[in-house]
Amino acid sequence: MVKSVIGDETQLNLAENRLSNSGLISQVGLVIGKLSSALDRGFVYDLVPTPSNDAGQPACSLVDTFKDDKKKGSSSAKSKSQIADSSTLTIDNEWVAEHARQVSRMLLGGMKVIGIYVWVGDASFKNSTITLCQLLQTVKGVADAAPVSETDWDERLLIHISLSPRRWTCRKCMLSSNITSSNIRPCDFKMGRVLSSLQTFRCTYNFELSLPIYQENASNASTLSAILLDGISAHIEVLRGAKALIDGILVVNEEPFVAEGVHEVEMLLPFMKNTLSEACSQKEVVGVLMLSGSVCSFAYLNSKEPVSQAVVDIKDDIIRSLQSRLDIICDEADEDPSPIDDHNEKANKEKTSEQPVSRLVVRLLRKPCSLVFPRRVFIPWLAGTFVCDYLQPSETLEVLKDHCVELMSMEAPTDSSTILQPEVEARPFIAKTFWDVADPGQFTSTSSLEESRKIDTSGVAGNNASPKALNFSILAAVFFLLFSILVGFVLVRQ
Repeated sequence: MVKSVIGDETQLNLAENRLSNSGLISQVGLVIGKLSSALDRGFVYDLVPTPSNDAGQPACSLVDTFKDDKKKGSSSAKSKSQIADSSTLTIDNEWVAEHARQVSRMLLGGMKVIGIYVWVGDASFKNSTITLCQLLQTVKGVADAAPVSETDWDERLLIHISLSPRRWTCRKCMLSSNITSSNIRPCDFKMGRVLSSLQTFRCTYNFELSLPIYQENASNASTLSAILLDGISAHIEVLRGAKALIDGILVVNEEPFVAEGVHEVEMLLPFMKNTLSEACSQKEVVGVLMLSGSVCSFAYLNSKEPVSQAVVDIKDDIIRSLQSRLDIICDEADEDPSPIDDHNEKANKEKTSEQPVSRLVVRLLRKPCSLVFPRRVFIPWLAGTFVCDYLQPSETLEVLKDHCVELMSMEAPTDSSTILQPEVEARPFIAKTFWDVADPGQFTSTSSLEESRKIDTSGVAGNNASPKALNFSILAAVFFLLFSILVGFVLVRQ
């Protein structure tokens, strides 16, 4: 339960100056920060305005309720503040939620979308129950699109910056299925030093997943993306139970961690069963997909929070990074809506070359295919902190500029040397096929980074070839060779 909220004084003053100089009488956007359960406190790092939608329309606008007066011949001119106070606010809820979804991908551990802000006249904000309910609906949409945690909080922040008179107020919104004005409650708000007091934690997480590929009707996961999603979801539970070392020291207490510099975090996973052998022994399994690689992760911790929270934030960042990469691949695949028929094998073979790789039915493949994961890069943001973005193999650092300006309303990086690219040198995404696992000596790694980050499914065992059949063929060939040698030896002796 949030009892008070502290906003970063430097960034919020800049946001207020930006709004006052913009000439706008209304604006809506996202509140970036953190809700700390350990401190019962919220922290606001920055305000990010929601851009115009695809049609070029702003995310919110004011409808003047005094238009009828003009029709009646009223000649009194109104100032911007008078228009703002006498108008009704309308918000594009879905567009604000979509903005929150995309921004949440760019935030690192300890940084979340924790609510919305609105810049509008005091009267328009307070005097309309419809406006308050609309704001609550927008907050709920943002919460659904950008969850704060796995066991999500039941509250978010609503910050109102009054156009005239100029003042800031903060309210906490209780999330529920019934949207009423009573769900908005007052909350103490003040400004202070927030970003400058954050501590930085960094982790390079190595993972290796054995993902079974089941025969028809044995599993709902048939496409490559569905198999990856199931595998990542199962691994999340393992990661959440991992212990951690910070700067080589095991984290065992809840005390605050006060030290300068960037702190290295290492995850200690619990001992697990040999899932690969277990999967191969199941009758329903027709292949195994091995996915391994590294995720570079950052998290930011307030100096008063317990050190264990840094571990939680690092784990959450790793999980969101894996899910975000898969979401990006699936979003691109959704651009091709043509369905895949699981029961028409011939038709699927004809579509293989046309369908996005992530949507292919893996058990039906009879030739190699590959799927490349996006690479994570880190862009400088505020007070020494970073945000992240993901690059496809065909993309360059130039695409980051558009994302930074449009989604985060920040200046595009002009010096590429300030952009961190640790995953170029870290352990890349690598996949081994079913037969590479059966005979490790046959697996040869490539020096090409792009090739090594591909998921290869060429080793999936199909209906035309099975391990038992191949073993029988090899034994028959050896027996025939020995028999020929024996017969030749007998003929020579005679």
